[in-house]
Formats: sequence, C-alpha cells, structure tokens
Amino acid sequence: MAGTPTHTATNQPPPLAGYDVFAADRALVDAVERYTDPGVLDEVRAELSALGRASGSAQLQEWAVQANEHPPRLRTHDRYGHRIDEVDFHPAWHRLLGKGVSAGLTGAWSRPAGHVRRAAGFLVWTQVDAGNCCPLSMTHAAVPALRADPELAAEWEPRLASTIYDRELRPAGQKPGAVLGMGMTEKQGGSDVRANTTEARPLAEAGTYVLTGHKWFCSAPMSDAFLVLAQAPGGLTCFLVPRVLDDGTRNVFRLQRLKDKLGNRSNASAEVEFDGTWARRVGEEGQGVRTIIGMVSATRLDCALGSAGLMRQAVAQAVHHSAHREAFGGRLIDKPLMRNVLADLALESEAATALALRLAAAYDDGGERERAFLRLAVPAAKYWITKRCAPLAVEAAECLGGNGYVEESGLPRLVRESPLNSVWEGAGNVQALDVLRALRREPGALDACLTEIGRAHGADHRLDRAVKDLFTELADLDGIEGRARRLVERLALVLQGSLLVRHAPPAVADAFCASRLGGDHGASFGTLPAGLDLAAVVERARPVS
Repeated sequence: MAGTPTHTATNQPPPLAGYDVFAADRALVDAVERYTDPGVLDEVRAELSALGRASGSAQLQEWAVQANEHPPRLRTHDRYGHRIDEVDFHPAWHRLLGKGVSAGLTGAWSRPAGHVRRAAGFLVWTQVDAGNCCPLSMTHAAVPALRADPELAAEWEPRLASTIYDRELRPAGQKPGAVLGMGMTEKQGGSDVRANTTEARPLAEAGTYVLTGHKWFCSAPMSDAFLVLAQAPGGLTCFLVPRVLDDGTRNVFRLQRLKDKLGNRSNASAEVEFDGTWARRVGEEGQGVRTIIGMVSATRLDCALGSAGLMRQAVAQAVHHSAHREAFGGRLIDKPLMRNVLADLALESEAATALALRLAAAYDDGGERERAFLRLAVPAAKYWITKRCAPLAVEAAECLGGNGYVEESGLPRLVRESPLNSVWEGAGNVQALDVLRALRREPGALDACLTEIGRAHGADHRLDRAVKDLFTELADLDGIEGRARRLVERLALVLQGSLLVRHAPPAVADAFCASRLGGDHGASFGTLPAGLDLAAVVERARPVS
C-alpha cells in the first residue's frame, strides 16, 4: 500500500554498487603502482579499472547471486541412458567465468608485469564471487607444471592464456581457449599424496598411459583437462588427462558425486573414477611431486590472494555500512568503538594485500633470490592470510548487526567462503611443515626472507624487536615441529610489518606495529590501543573511488 508509514525505509545505507572495486582500494592501487614498470603502468591501471568497474556493477553482483542460488547439478547419464558425466551450471556462472577469462586472469606468465596485474585482478574478481575463481586459478597455475614437457607446454599454454572462454565439451585442439582442473588427493591419503593408489599403466605410444583409480577431490570437473597424480612403474608421476580425446570421443572420466560444501557453492568439486582413462605423462616417472609443485605454489598464492580479496570486500561492506548508518545520535563510523573495530579490520586487510602483491612481484622478477624468497614466503603467507580471513569476515558481518546475518547483505556468502582457502592446497599444518622443510633444505630461502625483512631495519622499534624474537625462535630447533605454527605466524607478521613500515601511510604502519608486533592488542578485533590515528586508517579503507 503506497504511503504506509510503518514501511518507510529510513536510515538504510545505499547498495555498494556502481563503483570501481580496484580504484576504491587504495592499498591495492599503491601495491600495483609500486611493483609495475612505469612503461606499462597506464595500461595496467586501465585494465584493472575496467575489471574493477565490472566487478562493482549491479549486473555482475546479480549474476553472483544467481550462480549461488542455483548451484551446479551432476548429470551422469543423458535421457537415453548413455553415460555423459557432465555438470550443469547456471548461465550466470558461465558468464562470470567467461568474464574472468576475458580479463586475462589465466594469462600471467608471458605478459609484462603479468603476475602483479593478474594478482590484482584476481583479488578484485574474488570480490564478485569466489566460485568461478577455482578454474581461473588452476588454469593459470598449470603452466609451470606443463613446462616440464616443452612439447606439451607449447601445445597447451596458448590455450590456457587465451582470453576466450568456450564452454563446449569438445577436443581442446578445436577450441579457442581451454581451462584446466586438478585432481591430486585420494580418500586414503588426503594431503599425503605419496599414499595415492591410482595406477598408471604405460601404453605402446611413448608418454601415454591408462589410469585406474579415483580422486577424492577433483576441482572444476567441467574443465577441458586435468593434472593428476598416479603411480607409474617408476613411482608417483604427473599426468594430463583430457576430458575429450583428439578423435572426439569422451575419455573415461566418471563423476561419482559432487561435494556438498559449506561455501564455494557456485563451483563444483567432484569425486572421480578412472577406469582405462587415457593420460599423457608430464615430466619424468617418479617425479610427480616435483613436477606439480610449481602448480601447487601458484595456487597457494592464489589462496592468499583470494582470502585477501574476501577480506577486502568484507571490510568495504562494513565501512560502507557504518559510513551511512546512524545510531545513538551520530554515524556509526564516527563512534570511537566502531572506529576501533573498523580500523582493526582494515589493518588486517591491508597487510594481507601488501604481502600477497609482494609475492606476485617476486614471480614477475623471476631471479634466483626472488625464487628463494617465494619458497619460504608463499607457504607462510598462505598459512597466515587464509587463517585471518574467517574471523575477519565474521566480525565484518557483525558490523552490520542483524542485517549482516541475512543473505541479501552478501556477508553470509563471505562468511561461508572464508575458511575455504585455509583448507585448499594444503591446510595449516601442511603449510607450517612446508616452511620447516624449506628452512632445513634451502638455507637461501631464509636468507632471502631476512633480506626482505631487513629492508625496514631501524624504521620501527617494535618491528626490530619482533625480528629479534623471530631469530630466537629460529635458533631453538628443539621440538620445532610442535612450535611450527608459532614460527610461521611470526614470520608472516614481520614480513607484513616490514612491507607496511616501508610502503603504507604512517597511521597504518604505526597501528599495525603497535597491535600485531608490539603486543598491545586483545584477542578480538576492535582492541587497538589508544593514541593511534584510527580515523585515517578507516578513511583509507572506505570504498570510495
């Protein structure tokens, strides 16, 4: 009924739509400018702003809602009883994936500033819907693994770097572009891939095999091909498994069921059976882990980037709401306690962005020292950033009060998504143990990390003291495995502190060092100490472009 006074909507924030997600993120813009060669900076900024405007549009936000309200559905057989093993997605999901592909989110390895521009784009794109980021990530990350076989890489890299998404199921050689998935884990081993039992039997044609076995988690099962691990006569080996063979027949790729997941609802994860499945070897027999580790490292960085994107969107929503909502005689954003909470969340988000983009820049550099830096910094960053995502998302939802618990706000989807990246590509303990492995086997990795941290030496006494504490942890190797999480947390924090002290505004660096490194911080968000310029920290986080 028009004019009903009880239904007049007042004191409600406008939708956070119609804005440039990239340009509104000052921390991300600063990082891109810091790590991009001036000769291509204008091109990169224009590319990212175009993606940012699309990401902030009401149209794409609606597509994300549709893709999540209509999750993928498994079809094992067609109407005639033929086995087809297909996954039906809502058209909105395909539109989103096509937009991500066209934005270059699978093509970083051969472009100027390719990894920085792609990392920034991935962080932006995650804020639309993380469900289509899985195939984007794996398609991008497959390149270093495929390069173990130059002939195979020459065939597949152009397809993976293509900006054309073709959803049709047909031979990859007949398509303008292709996407890749991955299947490593099995039900009896999980992260312990050396316990895999899938068998690979050589065929007469060199480098070709048939696989028999299963995969407990196969991500993005609608992909054109998959990198999988199986036991060949020479040991655990990496293989490329196409969905459709060159002659147009379908490979044996039986989808048993789709996982009913907590979040990431718009994306499909499947259990897969191989039974005489044709595969091509990638790398040498017995070198499966070594071959695929480059892919794993790249997807771990994407986990950190994805969590950084989720955190940024959660913070943007919380700050936007608080800037427009009034309570107790004023705007929420101006209330001292709410400002403390928002500033605390913003610090976590900016620190995650700063570290993730620094790692992307190391990929672009490609030098020996930067590769050593990545060996230690990637698992440390993946561990810490993904761990911080879930509590931040929950706190950000609370900033909206009851509205943050309602699906229409978008915060529940962020909350459900927030634990995923800490589990994918090796959970917390796997990352912590990988850091220990790097410390023991690759001393150059620690030297590279300490060199990076040392660039801020003397700039903040709290950072200097935290670095000394890190040295103490490193010097005491007795029982180090039981203390691995503590060690990795400290390493990630001093890396973040070093970056913020050197590159962030003084208000941000001061608040981070006081709370995260100086110990003046409670157990929950919103417990920053007095005397900090929290208004400046919150204003920097406002999504205003």
